[in-house]
Amino acid sequence: MSVTTHFAGFMKRHALGPSLIRRNPFLYGRTRAVVEQAEHMDLAQRRAWSEQHLQRTLRMASRTRYGRSVGGGQDLASWPMLDKERLRGNLSSFTTGNTLFSAPAVTGGTTGIPLRLVRSMRGVVFEQACLDWLIERLGADPVKDRVALLRGDNIKDPTDIKPPHWVSNNGGKSMVFSSNMLVRETIVDYVKALQEYSPTMLCAYPTSLECLCRLINEHKLKLHIPCVLTSSEVLKSEAWRLARDTLGCELIDYYGQAERVAFAHASAPREYRFMPTYSHVELVPYKSDQLGDSAHVYEIVGTTYWNDLMPLVRYRTGDLVRLPDEWGAREIEEVALGLRPFNGVLGREQEILVCPKGVRLTGIDNIPRRVENILRIQVIQESLDEVCILVLPAPGFGERDAAQLLQNARDKVPDSIRLRVETAQWLERTPRGKTPLVIHRQPVQELLRLQGVEPALTR
Repeated sequence: MSVTTHFAGFMKRHALGPSLIRRNPFLYGRTRAVVEQAEHMDLAQRRAWSEQHLQRTLRMASRTRYGRSVGGGQDLASWPMLDKERLRGNLSSFTTGNTLFSAPAVTGGTTGIPLRLVRSMRGVVFEQACLDWLIERLGADPVKDRVALLRGDNIKDPTDIKPPHWVSNNGGKSMVFSSNMLVRETIVDYVKALQEYSPTMLCAYPTSLECLCRLINEHKLKLHIPCVLTSSEVLKSEAWRLARDTLGCELIDYYGQAERVAFAHASAPREYRFMPTYSHVELVPYKSDQLGDSAHVYEIVGTTYWNDLMPLVRYRTGDLVRLPDEWGAREIEEVALGLRPFNGVLGREQEILVCPKGVRLTGIDNIPRRVENILRIQVIQESLDEVCILVLPAPGFGERDAAQLLQNARDKVPDSIRLRVETAQWLERTPRGKTPLVIHRQPVQELLRLQGVEPALTR
C-alpha cells in the first residue's frame, strides 16, 4: 500500500480529507485556472494548447518500458492504439517512476475484471478541479454544501430491508445511500432520510436516479434536491426530464473513466462537450463494416495530460459516439476539442447482441421505446440463439406491454434468435454496482473476446 493510499483512506473519513488531498493547496489553484481557461479558447488556441501538452505526455511515456518497446516518439501516429488487455497485469511497464506517493485506482465497473492503475497527485487534483467546476455551474458549493450519493455500495446485508440503507461519510459532509436496496418496500424510508439530511446536491448513477424518481412518482411522494450530478452510465433524455420534473433540480451529466483519458459534460440532453484541457481525444471510426446500422460511429481514444506517473497514449476506451453523416474532418476535430457538441456516448461496445453467424447488432437501447409501465430492462443473451429481456416492471405492466417489447425487439433481432420476456424485482449488477444494459453468457462471451470485445460480467 502506498503512502498516499494509506493517508487517503484515513482522511476520507474526515472533513479535511478532500481539502488536503484532492484540493491540495499547492496545486489546486493552478489546475482550476486551466479548467476555466478552456472555456475562452478558440480553435487555434485549443490546437496549440493540445499540441504543447501532448508533446509533454509523449516525452514522459517514451521513457516507460512500454514506450520503449513500441518505439513511441514525439509523433502521436508513431504510437499504436493501446487496448485494455495489454495494460492489465502490466502496471510497471506503463509507469514513469516511484509509485510510493501515488493514488491507486481500479476499473471493472462494466466488465467485472479489475484493471489496476495509479494516478499522480497532479492528476487527482485536476480531476477534482473539473468536478468542482461542474458543481459550481449547478449552483452548489463543492466545499460547504451537503452531498448525498446514490450508488451501488453494500451498506449491510442485502437481505435486510430494514433501514438504514445509508451511512454518513466525510465528517458528515456527505451521506452515502445504497441503491442496492432501493425498491418499493423501502422508498418511503429513503425519501424520509433524504428529506431529513436535506442535501444541496445528489450524485448518482443514472440508473439509480431513474429508479429513485420513478418510485417517488409511483408512491406519490415529494422530494426536492436542487442540484443533481450524474456519471458512470448513459443518461437517457427521458431520465433527464424525469429527474428535473420529480426533484425540481438542475442537472449535469458527465462522462469519464478510471483511466482518465477523456472527459465530457452536458447541462442539457444531447449537448455534450469534451473538455480540451483534460486530455487529447481522438475519434476513431469504429469498424462500421462489421456493424450494419453503425455507420458514422466513432470510438473515443484518449491520451492523458495530467497523470505524470502513468501517461497513457492512444488508449481505447471502448466507448462509442455517433456523429452526423455530413460531418467531415473539421467538424470531428471541433468535437474532439470541445468546440462542437455531440449527442452523448452511445454506450460501450459491449452493448450488442451477437447473431449465430457472428453479425453484431447495436441499438439495443431502442427496444423499450413506446412501451408503457416499465422502469428498466436488461437484455441477457443466454446463447447465440436465445435472448431474455428482463423487465423491472412498473404498476400496470401486463401482456400488452410485454407484447410491444417483444415486437420492438423482433424488429431488430432476426428470427434465428429466440426471444422471451421475464419480469424481475432486481436486475443484474456488476461488482462495482452498475447495471449493464446487455449481459452475455457463455459461449457468447468467448465469441466476443475472439472479436476483441470484452463482455460485461455480473457473475
